[in-house]
Amino acid sequence: MKNLFGFGLVLLVLVVASSSCGKKERSSTTGWKYNDTEWGGFEKRDYEGQATGPNLVLVEGGTFMMGVTEQDVTFEWNNIPRRVTVSSFYMDETEVANIDYKEYLYWLGRVFGESYPEVKVNALPDTLVWREELAYNEPFVETYFRHPAYDMYPVVGVSWLQANEYAKWRTDRVNEMILIERGILDPNSDQKDEDNFNTEAYLAGQYEGSVRKNLPDLRTGGERKVQFEDGIMLPSYRLPTEAEWEYAALALQGNQTSVKDERISDRRLYPWNGNTVREQTRNRYQGQILANFKRGRGDYMGMAGKLNDNAHITAPVRAYMPNDFGLYNMAGNVSEWTMDLYRPLTSTSLRDVENHDLNSYRGGIFKTKELDENGAPVQKDSIGRLRYRYVEDDEVAERENYKKGKVYDYLDGDKESEVAYDYGKSTLINDKARVVKGGSWADRAYWMAPGARRFKQEDKSDRTIGFRCAMTRTGSPGGNEIKGGNSFGKKSIRKTKRKYK
Repeated sequence: MKNLFGFGLVLLVLVVASSSCGKKERSSTTGWKYNDTEWGGFEKRDYEGQATGPNLVLVEGGTFMMGVTEQDVTFEWNNIPRRVTVSSFYMDETEVANIDYKEYLYWLGRVFGESYPEVKVNALPDTLVWREELAYNEPFVETYFRHPAYDMYPVVGVSWLQANEYAKWRTDRVNEMILIERGILDPNSDQKDEDNFNTEAYLAGQYEGSVRKNLPDLRTGGERKVQFEDGIMLPSYRLPTEAEWEYAALALQGNQTSVKDERISDRRLYPWNGNTVREQTRNRYQGQILANFKRGRGDYMGMAGKLNDNAHITAPVRAYMPNDFGLYNMAGNVSEWTMDLYRPLTSTSLRDVENHDLNSYRGGIFKTKELDENGAPVQKDSIGRLRYRYVEDDEVAERENYKKGKVYDYLDGDKESEVAYDYGKSTLINDKARVVKGGSWADRAYWMAPGARRFKQEDKSDRTIGFRCAMTRTGSPGGNEIKGGNSFGKKSIRKTKRKYK
């Protein structure tokens, strides 16, 4: 009898537990059940937070003084100090390496090589950037990109346009791998031409792939493809904005006096503390050079037996100590492309400051998908991407938040401004000039200050310029542990840090 009672008690517990586990959450506004086929199948996702993509680290956003930190020895005054806020974002902990770019070229050749060989040709880095009239750099033309000795060195000779194409490709490969690892798709190495995985084409229903098992469809009781609303796939990889790059390079959180207040103990000239380029801490690294740069005329690496930065040209992407965000080589090694269009005046009026103190960026040119008569995206193009067109000014004439489709010259050369550029005669600045940040292996220390800025034409490349990617952070700026609002008083926060493996 005792045993039967015990068995019955256990059975009752199991029934209660199973019924409670099966209880559907209801809408707080209508009372209808979520995630229930009988109640219409409206889904409320149990979203765990944005996963951290390959090679990315979370850069928690905040306010900082953007602009020059060194004396303006060039007297250009092209980065006027002003306070801005940067939203949280992800950034590559290293520059994109030769091995990464070679993987990209291999994929392009495998997928488009037969029908569209020009796709790969257009992506090739310009290895002739190493040539110099009065120097013997010819070996680098053949070896720097191709030889395995330089696999983990930053790729150079890549233009701004090429870097953007790499970021698009990387977005698709990462999202494809996410679907493979979740058991939704099978690996497919036979993709050819337009029949290749593209994130937007997949979400628009224009790519099927080798399906292993789709998600359950609570509306019909069957299966469905992954949707944007599932939050499974990551946002796009892209170049960082100038504000993001500068904020990430300074990494001022390392000088925060306490996690309980908003005070920074010291300013920074470089991505580390102090006013010198050598390690000042009393340890075994004291006195060592902290970045790869040109110390003086004819001095790229110091003396034999005591090389100061151990790099005559570039250095491996994980050389030297990372900054307080965990980012390597945010000073020296190679300068880096950013998204921004270059203009010499970063703050031309009070109105300009007010409109650009959150996620400051110049270079907007708005696009929209090409749609058919039913409002669906038209058929993708020959390399598998959805088609876009630029937004015309007359389409946004009635809007209040923006009036133009292309805002390159907003308050800087249009009818509302007093600035004009006469390219090729009085200036080299035009609508192809893109901001380059950070010093390189061939630069003096001045250019390693995060506030320093230069520009180069978007279709040109250089042996001193590389790039790294960034990604927008969706959701709480503090990461997945904090779902939103102030964390003060929260007794229990579900930890959902997810690292892409």
